[in-house]
Amino acid sequence: QVQLVEPGGGLVQAGGSLRLSCAASGIIFSINAMGWYRQAPGKRELVAYITSGGITNYVDSVKGSFTISSDNAKNRVYLHMNSLKPEDSAVYYCAAHRRIHAAIIPTSWGRGTQVTVSS
Repeated sequence: QVQLVEPGGGLVQAGGSLRLSCAASGIIFSINAMGWYRQAPGKRELVAYITSGGITNYVDSVKGSFTISSDNAKNRVYLHMNSLKPEDSAVYYCAAHRRIHAAIIPTSWGRGTQVTVSS
């Protein structure tokens, strides 16, 4: 089991920036990727992920504005969010992914941090 802690949320005005952090502890050697998800009313999506090899991917709506990065020495992953818009408001979760048979799936979740972007 992986323990995930997610400081960094808060209230920000449109156009501003926030950085989310996720610190992993526990059994982490088998993690294949870390991802950031967001949950808003009626919508849940994977925002970005980074693999253990450093490969990243983003949902189209945040490309060019959000950046996911990791500090492997500290077992941390970050989501830098720039040019924030009200539609980015959501509860953001980090999740650790492991390979289960042929699939890479989230197996551990953080408790979430609220991001609210005001207009």
